[in-house]
Amino acid sequence: MTKSMPGAAGDLAEEHPDVWKAYAALGKATADCGPMTDREKRLVKLALAIGAGSEGAVHSHTRRARSEGIEAEAIMQVAMLAIGPLGLPRAVAAKTWIEDIKD
Repeated sequence: MTKSMPGAAGDLAEEHPDVWKAYAALGKATADCGPMTDREKRLVKLALAIGAGSEGAVHSHTRRARSEGIEAEAIMQVAMLAIGPLGLPRAVAAKTWIEDIKD
């Protein structure tokens, strides 16, 4: 379905296009259900990925945020905001995952 998507998600999309189509539709419905801006939604998704401890999702949302013009400082601030609720180790891990993505 899409070779532009890296890794296991791209593989799943190609192997199970109906599942991917349903997943994409759910994503669109949840994105459209409230008043948040695209920028706010992207930063919240990054924060959720950090909270979940998902390196792949942090990479993905960092990559997307940068391609959408969100400045590196705002992206890094999300990792710093994680210190309070998630702890220093999780925030430091998120910082390194964000830094993995080069412009």
